[in-house]
Amino acid sequence: MNVIKIETLLKVQQLQDQFDNLEKHTQWGIDFVEKYTKFVKERSEIELNYARQIRNLSKKYQPKKKEDENKYTWCRAFHFTLNELNDYAGQHELVAENMISQIIAELTRYTQELKTERKTHFHDGRKAQQQIEASWKQLELCKRKFERDCKEADRAQQYFEKMDADINVTKADVEKARQQAQMRHQMASDSKSEYSSYLQKFNQEQNDHYYTIIPNIFQKIQVMEEKRIDRMGDSLKTFADVDRQILPIIGKCLDGMTQAADSIESKTDSSQVIESYKSGFEPPGDVEFEDYGQAMKRTVSETSLTSSRPDNKSDRPSKGKSKTLWPFIKKNKTPKQSKEPLSHRFNDLMTSKPKMHCLRSLRRGLSLKLLSLNAHVRNLIEGSNPEDFSHLPPEQRRKKLQAKIDDISKDIQKEMDQRDALTKMKEVYVKNPQMGDPTSVDPRLAEIAQNIDKLQVEAQKFEGWLAEVEGRMPVKSDPPRRTSVLYETQNSTPPTNNNCTQDRESSPEGSYTDEQSSEVQNKVQTETPEFDEFDDADEEILPTIGTCKAIYPFEGHNEGTIAVTEGELLYVIEEDKGDGWTRVRRNEEEEGYVPTSYVEVFLDSNAKGAITYI
Repeated sequence: MNVIKIETLLKVQQLQDQFDNLEKHTQWGIDFVEKYTKFVKERSEIELNYARQIRNLSKKYQPKKKEDENKYTWCRAFHFTLNELNDYAGQHELVAENMISQIIAELTRYTQELKTERKTHFHDGRKAQQQIEASWKQLELCKRKFERDCKEADRAQQYFEKMDADINVTKADVEKARQQAQMRHQMASDSKSEYSSYLQKFNQEQNDHYYTIIPNIFQKIQVMEEKRIDRMGDSLKTFADVDRQILPIIGKCLDGMTQAADSIESKTDSSQVIESYKSGFEPPGDVEFEDYGQAMKRTVSETSLTSSRPDNKSDRPSKGKSKTLWPFIKKNKTPKQSKEPLSHRFNDLMTSKPKMHCLRSLRRGLSLKLLSLNAHVRNLIEGSNPEDFSHLPPEQRRKKLQAKIDDISKDIQKEMDQRDALTKMKEVYVKNPQMGDPTSVDPRLAEIAQNIDKLQVEAQKFEGWLAEVEGRMPVKSDPPRRTSVLYETQNSTPPTNNNCTQDRESSPEGSYTDEQSSEVQNKVQTETPEFDEFDDADEEILPTIGTCKAIYPFEGHNEGTIAVTEGELLYVIEEDKGDGWTRVRRNEEEEGYVPTSYVEVFLDSNAKGAITYI
């Protein structure tokens, strides 16, 4: 310990005349700390800007809600890469935050403390320097006074000796000169004593200054400077550690991107494309040979009205144009039927029997055709697709209907879960009335029941359409044979029976049979409103079985209900059947259902099961 003190004193003695240089050096050190702080601040701003740009880039290329890209593995891999890139940007934001909190904030605070400490140390050093300089000046004054008094004493002694040797001088003058010389000697002696004591004091102060005060100040400055250097080293280490801390997470992000790239399956994506755009149509069969020679045998003569014209465009194929197969035609378009020769039409007219007895079937098919046409026009005007997805191919329509049924099933399950929860809550309220009013749950239960009924009707409607699609979809079997309309007309035999059943069996493509009519009628029936029983009940007026008084107001927003006010008197036409609703009438035109718990019912004594509900 003593060796360290001696070394420190030696160093201080070497720097005792470099006080100003030390002051400049420490100020330069503080400026360097501030410069480094500014450097870290700019680095953090770069990290924040980089993270912001990365986030904006990831957000820009995120899939939109309308785009259905998640079903392909390469799209999912790209989306996963964007998410990992977003996490990557978050790590750079973390770097900036850690630099701000761990380096910039700490160095800013430390710089202020360093400036204050440096100011204190150099203030103490200047004060000690001023004190030693003041002591030195006082010593110089004492020294000059002692020197002046000594010279005055010598001159007085010489004057006395001169007066004493002169015989012409009186004894009184000699005595006066002697007293003057003694006085000067006394003054010189006092100055000497004062100078000697102050010199000892100055030497002591100087010794304390150069061996105690200044070394202590310099040592504090040295400690301050070493702390500043150590703090700079710690900041540089933190600067590297902040980046090193995020490397594992960034590595995980990059590994996630690599795994996303490895998860791409080209065969799965191609199979998904096939599954998405599969129409469900069977490929057309072989085209049969069309024998135009039979038309010549059936004609009477070339000059008769029944002769076929050789320049009929439908009888000869157009040159340079291939026939378009019907599965590849645009939507809402059917293949054009070739026109029959006039002779064929005339022969069929002469040999066939009238079919007026099938007018009822024709009217039914025509009416349904008009209904379908009106619905199609209405969809075109509204700019939306049909609700039954009839504009799609069979396979795509089946998928859409199945997805719609699944969504409705989920909604039904959700409503049923809510109903079960409310039922349990009502049971708890019944057992513990202090927890709540059981009747307060009834409106919500009634609303849920209505929602379930609506959803079930919707589910039945879509299930009917799905059954229709699945029934009409072709089953993979022998390829169908494709024949032209002309060939079918030529080889068909005229009907010999007037039975409507045979006419319906041989109805052409596009007409409506009884089976199709029944299917359409069932579909129309499934689309009827939920509260049709209220409309049917309006045809007959039910008798009054009692009266009731509303004890709570009821708004009656749902269809089939009636709004009542508190204290209003109404007629009861149908009592509660266990579903929590009572049917009431206000006048001949206004009637509907109200919650049983909202009214106080007074049934007539002759009414069946007369009970008073409160």
